[in-house]
Amino acid sequence: MKSTAFIFARGGSKGLQNKNLLDFYNNPLIVHTIKNAIASDLFNDVVVSTDSKDIANVATEAGASVPFIRPKNLATDDSNEWLSWKHAIENYNKSLDCFISIPCTCPLRDYKEVDKMIEFYRKNEFDAVVGIVDSNHSPDFNMVDMLETGQIKIINDGSKINRRQDANKCYIITTYAYITKPEYILNSNNLFDGKIGGYKVTKQESIDIDDKFDFEFARHIYMKHKKNNGIF
Repeated sequence: MKSTAFIFARGGSKGLQNKNLLDFYNNPLIVHTIKNAIASDLFNDVVVSTDSKDIANVATEAGASVPFIRPKNLATDDSNEWLSWKHAIENYNKSLDCFISIPCTCPLRDYKEVDKMIEFYRKNEFDAVVGIVDSNHSPDFNMVDMLETGQIKIINDGSKINRRQDANKCYIITTYAYITKPEYILNSNNLFDGKIGGYKVTKQESIDIDDKFDFEFARHIYMKHKKNNGIF
């Protein structure tokens, strides 16, 4: 099975402007992911989908393939990334057996763990596999909605759970990696149309950069990781 990595990186970002091109210790954030993905030797190709010519040029120089430019209507704040996945598959000009999305906003992922995720996907009958981490919170305990007046109301008002330890174990989907077949994407309306498997990863390796705080935190953890000779 040929595994192909896809990195979806649009030019606009409100949370952190131009985050995909920000310097992440001597490399733009997207280049950090491209180089690590290539070095992992897990993929027959590393493909970047972007609407930005600047990102396209940087990605190409780093060794990624940029076989198409994403339409602007698929690169807005409100765009459905599932449609960008469909667009990428429809416009990729090589054979494709296994689709793996590795967002560059998760720069601390371990590609040995990605390899294990791929194996987990291949050995099970899931339509897709995603990375998940333990959640410190559950909708069954101490989660609230806020009204316009400032009043808050418990979300699960029928729950009799009074201790966090008694709440159902919950998990958070990460941007570590998303693994599926192109046929599933083309024939589905969203990720959860089918049978989805969760693969547990560590919180430190799955930090997702959305704003300046996330970026600085990821840089701090990365440098700590480097100083500890690659040990978190």
